[in-house]
Amino acid sequence: MQAIMLAAGVGARLSNNDETLLPKCLLPFDGQSLLARHIDILKTNGISKLTLVIGYRETDIKAELISIDAGDFVETVTNPKFRDGSILSLGIAAQTMRSGDGILFMDADVLCHPDLIQKLITSIADNAIIYDTDFESGDEPVKLCLKAGRIVDFSKKIDAEFDTVGEWPGFVKWSPAAARHIADFIDHKIDEGSMELPYEEAFRDYLLNPEVAQIDCLDITGLPWIEIDFPEDLERAHDVILPKIISKS
Repeated sequence: MQAIMLAAGVGARLSNNDETLLPKCLLPFDGQSLLARHIDILKTNGISKLTLVIGYRETDIKAELISIDAGDFVETVTNPKFRDGSILSLGIAAQTMRSGDGILFMDADVLCHPDLIQKLITSIADNAIIYDTDFESGDEPVKLCLKAGRIVDFSKKIDAEFDTVGEWPGFVKWSPAAARHIADFIDHKIDEGSMELPYEEAFRDYLLNPEVAQIDCLDITGLPWIEIDFPEDLERAHDVILPKIISKS
């Protein structure tokens, strides 16, 4: 299984458009960058390769990869239009999506307990997604909605009846067939000029396809994690989430 990580964005909501600040994947936690933490987790769980999509301050990210001796484990691909929609960044990784391997997709700006990623990798299902039912509702979180155990919506704004809802932490496992389907969807959207779309739209297209077999939906409620989008997220990551991760390790 290979991994794809998106780390191309500017992180304007966190930095308030101050581009002297480092990319979010280089934020330090307990003496280690988010990127280094992710790579350690992936290696521990048998991932064979990481395709890292970069753009904003790519030189700094490449320097970190050298510093942590990532070597051949990480292949970097650059999105020169990193200020546009994130669907472009995932499109840059199309070769990996069509590699014929299973794909672990992950956002780079999430501080999490290693078990969160391990649960996905060790799922016996070809396709698996995680969700956390303990979250603050609103328009910001991407929500996974289930009814009778099946996915009925995947979006920030919900348009479906459901009996279970949880926030998606930004990680999912795709089968080779699913990854190819998603790559084809992205190519189509980019070709028609829909480059402002978030990559989640490509995932939603697959998850809600009636022809798709049951997807393993894993409840990770209770495991500490946080997506770092705003200054208050960074503060909570240091003061609350990191101590919980350390205490549970």
